[in-house]
Amino acid sequence: MSNVMRTHILCSLLFLCSSLSYPQEFVDGWEKSTELYDRGMMEELSRRISDSTYRNINGIIVIKNGTLLIEQYFNGATRENVHDPRSVGKTFAAAVTGIALNEGYLNSIHQNLSEFYDLKTFANFSESKTNVTLGHLLTMSSGFDGFDFDEKSVGNEENMYPQDNWVSWTLNLPMAADRKPGEKWYYFTAGIILLGDILNKTVPGGLEHYADARLFKPLGISDYKWQYTPQNVPNTAGGIRMRALDFAKFGQLYKNKGRWNGKRILTEDWVEESFTKRFATTNEGEFYGYLWWNKSYRVNGNSFEFFYCSGNGGNKIFVSTEHPFVIVITASAYGKRYAHEQADEIMAKYVIPATIYR
Repeated sequence: MSNVMRTHILCSLLFLCSSLSYPQEFVDGWEKSTELYDRGMMEELSRRISDSTYRNINGIIVIKNGTLLIEQYFNGATRENVHDPRSVGKTFAAAVTGIALNEGYLNSIHQNLSEFYDLKTFANFSESKTNVTLGHLLTMSSGFDGFDFDEKSVGNEENMYPQDNWVSWTLNLPMAADRKPGEKWYYFTAGIILLGDILNKTVPGGLEHYADARLFKPLGISDYKWQYTPQNVPNTAGGIRMRALDFAKFGQLYKNKGRWNGKRILTEDWVEESFTKRFATTNEGEFYGYLWWNKSYRVNGNSFEFFYCSGNGGNKIFVSTEHPFVIVITASAYGKRYAHEQADEIMAKYVIPATIYR
């Protein structure tokens, strides 16, 4: 063997050892992606956020094949900021419910409210109220006389917040006259307060301790802040604050069918059941599972389906079941009519074309 060949082989071996010794860059537990996307299109989106064409956008995260493809922040937000996603937090309660069911602290999604409360001690008792199950709460189909999209509804969430006890206020509500439990979808935040209260009473150590031990720690999420009900129970109506990259971990957990870094956190069956389109919502082409929304975006004549968490202000965690993507949009357009519309436009005009449809 010639000296030149020996030198070539030695250099190749040294390069290989160097590659093995210095892994690809990681960011807060995420491996950075080396895959391509349309940078020009994403730069245009950044300009439109900067000039307030799209308002109050704080961050955009795109995960592809479990790696960090895009991480952008706007309007003073940074990687370290914990963000209030409002009702995105509801879906975390669904995840904890799945864990509690798997561990036997809850028996079934078919358990009804009468197993957890003496319903006859509350106002407006009816047999219909005794038939409300955990599954009805998870799908916004409980049949309580409450609809958050109608400001005149007696059970609108805005009527709950001034109360001293949100659980009692909810259980005192009448049932709707035009529907039975499990018949129709009506967005009802107070029902998720009941779900959180039930979890808090049934899991060991209470909801806060249990969620930390069974969900957040396994995901490597430590920098988060709950909001609380007047009874000092974690507020499952929404508002759990964490970093955008940690919201992406939650989405990727479902994308991985319940696993994170090889460890099982949710059962695959629970993820599948959560992603089952159980009810059409009041918006055309939109569906609802276990506190997960579902819709499709049309891009260049093609349809791209996502399950997603959604919160006031335009906050979203999108999970594609067809493509290897998880997408997070954090925004603070709270109470603004344009909040969700602009998030949809950002997805359809920029993020999907730049990353998925290329």
